Amino acid sequence: MARLTVLDLRGDRSDPRERLPRPRIDLAVARDGVDRSLAAVRDRGDDALRELTATFDQVDIDDLIVPDEVLEDAVAHLDPDLRGVLERSIDRVRWFHERAKPEPWEDEHDGLKMGVWFNPIQRAGVYVPGGVSPLPSTVIMTVVPAQIAGVEEIVLCTPPTGTDADGNRTGWPNTTILATAKLLGVDRVVRVGGAQAIAAMAYGTDSVPVCDKVVGPGNLYVALAKQQLAAEGRIGIEGYAGPTEVAIVADHTADPAYLAADLIGQAEHDELVTSLLITANEELIAPVEAAIEDQLTRTKHLKRITTALDGQGTVALVDDIDHAIEVAEAFGAEHLEVHTDDARKVAESIRYAGTTFVGPHAPVSIGDYAAGPNHTLPTSGTARFNGGLTTSSFLVAVNFLECDEDALRGIADDVNRFADAEDLPAHRAAVEVRLDPDA
Repeated sequence: MARLTVLDLRGDRSDPRERLPRPRIDLAVARDGVDRSLAAVRDRGDDALRELTATFDQVDIDDLIVPDEVLEDAVAHLDPDLRGVLERSIDRVRWFHERAKPEPWEDEHDGLKMGVWFNPIQRAGVYVPGGVSPLPSTVIMTVVPAQIAGVEEIVLCTPPTGTDADGNRTGWPNTTILATAKLLGVDRVVRVGGAQAIAAMAYGTDSVPVCDKVVGPGNLYVALAKQQLAAEGRIGIEGYAGPTEVAIVADHTADPAYLAADLIGQAEHDELVTSLLITANEELIAPVEAAIEDQLTRTKHLKRITTALDGQGTVALVDDIDHAIEVAEAFGAEHLEVHTDDARKVAESIRYAGTTFVGPHAPVSIGDYAAGPNHTLPTSGTARFNGGLTTSSFLVAVNFLECDEDALRGIADDVNRFADAEDLPAHRAAVEVRLDPDA
């Protein structure tokens, strides 16, 4: 059966954004639920966190903070091979983000000394999903750049959805998430998830200190909570990191099995995932569909994958590679893959994406886990105006200006003329009092 909806854009070079696939979501209902959770945590603090955790995670908890002995036990029971994987991933992510860290600068122009200082935020909150798919990789992706930036304190929130070897709930978060947090030296781990965790980091409770910025991916409710609290001026956020997505630009050189695997791989995350294939090669559709059906017979999370593909899986047929570039830019994918002849040239031509994966041997999954670039990326088309999480996400750029009397005299006339043009005479007076106190 055909899983992918065909969207024929051939012969139409108008803006396709309204026609490209996105999950259909009742935002009003979701926002209402988020608003109730935020208000509860704002008004009742830890008590609300316990009640909401019992409601949404079916876990009754007392102490919200994960004690150090639980973290140490998670590390002690960590599979040695997996620990090696985590440590190598930490090393690669650290290497990448050290190189992405902006450097302060200063210079002189017309006698004015000016520049930019980059100061780390005092306290960062990081959110790590632990529901459908617990993500220890997100611990690395959020904590490492914050540490490189020099953040003083890092608070990590993740839901208490861990299980023991028999599949029974333990009341603690996923053990690999806890072990990764301990390996990285996270200052405080809180066993709370969902919108209520974001509220706790924004408003503060007895157990959770107020954070200056909250980052990390999550479901729709987490993303909306971050948006709402940022709009209130409570926290900074890195952007809209909601349900994930992939767009693949492909031509006649693409391997249908690779394309199918990557469309399925992203759909494995969530039923709201968007998997988009952009191609001018209509003959590619049938073999990709066949490869999808073949690979689905061997996949684990069949229901969520097929729901996502049936709902948002799409092939956008375009005129040529230039048209494909236009459509990819309009979509603004969180993850963009390029499977074309001269893939690097095509990739460089597509200006907007969270991360671009160049060539047939660069699947999204290596960026999700171990390569170095961050996997906390803008979704829902916001990559058109916002980038992914980097070290700079945890730094405040402070402009500075130093001016002596001679430099002030040199620029005074320009400042005064602006002040007159804008009818702000006190601005002129602030200059004149320094240069002519008797005026």
